[in-house]
Amino acid sequence: MPQQPLQRTGSDTGTGTEADARAGARITVIGDALIDELRDPRGAREFIGGAALNVAVGLALLGERATLVAMLGDDEPATRIRAYLRDYGVRLVESPSESGTSRAVSDRTDGEPRYEFNEAAQRRRIRFDDATLAAIGEADLVVVSCFPFDDAEQYAELVAAIADPERRVIVDGNPRAGMLADRARFLANFEDFASRALLVKVGDEDAELLLGGSLDEFVARLRAAGAAAVLATAGRDGARLHRDERPVHAHIVPLPGPVVDTMGAGDATLAAMVRRIAVDGLPTTNAAWARALHEAMVIAAATVRHEGALLRRPHADAPAAGYPS
Repeated sequence: MPQQPLQRTGSDTGTGTEADARAGARITVIGDALIDELRDPRGAREFIGGAALNVAVGLALLGERATLVAMLGDDEPATRIRAYLRDYGVRLVESPSESGTSRAVSDRTDGEPRYEFNEAAQRRRIRFDDATLAAIGEADLVVVSCFPFDDAEQYAELVAAIADPERRVIVDGNPRAGMLADRARFLANFEDFASRALLVKVGDEDAELLLGGSLDEFVARLRAAGAAAVLATAGRDGARLHRDERPVHAHIVPLPGPVVDTMGAGDATLAAMVRRIAVDGLPTTNAAWARALHEAMVIAAATVRHEGALLRRPHADAPAAGYPS
């Protein structure tokens, strides 16, 4: 596992220069890109989204060189997604979709939110062609988020495509009830991939959906399967990093203004953690993990104070939040 800052690959005009190092790490994110349609008593609004897309854009906003590998259709929503990624400087490697572009509908008009996914989202696939393999091969870090782990063929292709996952892969299962075809297979393949990865992220909702159990139970199961480090997020209870017998805990961070939309909190947390690993290497002490977690919590707190899932940073004049001991 890397204990020093990542050795960035050279640019097209030179190798290992200081200018190239400032350009950020090369990070390839594999997963989903979609249209998020939010319905509530105020009406319906659309956002460019997808867990993997949110992480890739967040990494670009944090100064890293992000590539997104995701499925898009040949339609107007795909055109909007391409333009959005260009605006934020994220390179796109497309997988084609015969069913159009994925769409997720979050209906909050009647109390508890209800989620629906169109056929494209339910049948999402990544094409592991030369362009995808090149994007994976050149990356300093690879992030896998909202991947169809319940598709045996797709999972085999993913495993075959990534060399040295224990040195450079971060994975967030991000299961969605409306997209799961085989819950047991998803869990088995996700656990297997987590055991190979540098870092795995899970949330309390993941534990409930995949196990019908608690987040602590899910973390224990992943650690028993061989996961080296597990980032566990629990909403109002903050986040914990499990890598030895003493987990590192970070509380949520109070910032000015109300919480508007928690949609992007987990993706912002993951992007911040990946960026910290890209800059400093994988933390090796509890103190270093605590600093990284606190930074991620600050960014997540700023993100949830805006509608949509776009990563945000706190304003420079915001009061400093207390650092956890």
